[in-house]
Amino acid sequence: MTWRAPEIDRSHEPLVADERTMLEGWLDYHRDTLLHKCTGLTAEQLRTASVEPSGLSLLGLVLHMTDVERSWFRQRSAGQDLPDLFDYDTDNDADFHAASNADAEGAFAAFRAEVEAARAAVEGRSLNETFELTRSDGTRTFSLRWVYVHMIEEYARHNGHADLIRERIDGVTGD
Repeated sequence: MTWRAPEIDRSHEPLVADERTMLEGWLDYHRDTLLHKCTGLTAEQLRTASVEPSGLSLLGLVLHMTDVERSWFRQRSAGQDLPDLFDYDTDNDADFHAASNADAEGAFAAFRAEVEAARAAVEGRSLNETFELTRSDGTRTFSLRWVYVHMIEEYARHNGHADLIRERIDGVTGD
C-alpha cells in the first residue's frame, strides 16, 4: 500500500484570547495548514518541485519547517545543545534539497515530534525572555515574543508557497 500524507484536523486560530494563547493559536493554525496542504499526496507527489529551476517542494517545506522549529524554539530560545538536522556547511538549502531522497512518512513524524518538543521547550517561559544570537550583521537580542511572531510569518510565507505547489500537483486550492 502506498503511503499518503494523512488528513489533518486543522486547529482554528482563537478570535479572542490573551497574547500567549493568541500567538500559540495562530502558530498551531499555520503548522496544521502546512500539513493540510499535503493531505492525500504520495511521497513522490510531495517531492514534486514547484517550477524549474526551483527545487522547492512540499516535502522540502516540511523538512525546512522541522529544522526552523528546532532552531528557533529549542536551540536558540531554550538554549538546548542539539545538533542541526542538516549540514549547512556546504549547502545553505540542505533542508530543501534533502527532500529528493527523504522518507516522507518519517519526515512527517519528525515534524510532529519537533513541534511537540518546541512547545515543551518554551512552555512556561515568559514572552519577554531574551537570548542573544550572533549573525553576519552582528550580535542581536531576541525575545521569545519575537520568535512566535517570526514563526507565524515564516509559516504564512511558506504556506503561500505550499498553495501554489499543491495547485501545480493536482489542481487543489483553498485555505
